Amino acid sequence: MTRKNYERTVTFFSDNKTAYNILYFIYKILPAFLFLAYPALLLYKFFMQEQSLLLLIFIPLGVLIFVSVLRIVIDEKRPYEVYGMDSVFHKKTKGKSMPSRHTACAFIIAMALLSLNVPVGIFALAIATLITASRVLAGAHFIRDVLAAIAISVLSGILIIAF
Repeated sequence: MTRKNYERTVTFFSDNKTAYNILYFIYKILPAFLFLAYPALLLYKFFMQEQSLLLLIFIPLGVLIFVSVLRIVIDEKRPYEVYGMDSVFHKKTKGKSMPSRHTACAFIIAMALLSLNVPVGIFALAIATLITASRVLAGAHFIRDVLAAIAISVLSGILIIAF
């Protein structure tokens, strides 16, 4: 995203109350629904006494740790830092933009849900995609940040599905 595109996007959401509210819902509220589905999945697997429970715990945990460490090591600036402008939701975090942790978590949870039930997993992937788009539209991440997170989570999620 260029500075001009970034400025145009931030201005659009800042000036349009309906668009701002929709983006706010997707950016701030929607992740909670997806992230609450994860413990529900774990409880279901626990009570069904399925052996895949450990995979569903340790692979997403591994993704979270890997992405968190990678963000510290890479320490890329966020769009609002690079362009010297405010983000839509006035985010103040410095650096640690690459890869997006929200995107990584949303996609690994969606992949875990996909391993349980295909229609639910597809719905979760759609929600993860909306969360991903909101991270870019709000100015919290560059597209490369969310694409890296998607790649890490989808590749890791294939392990859950394969086993």
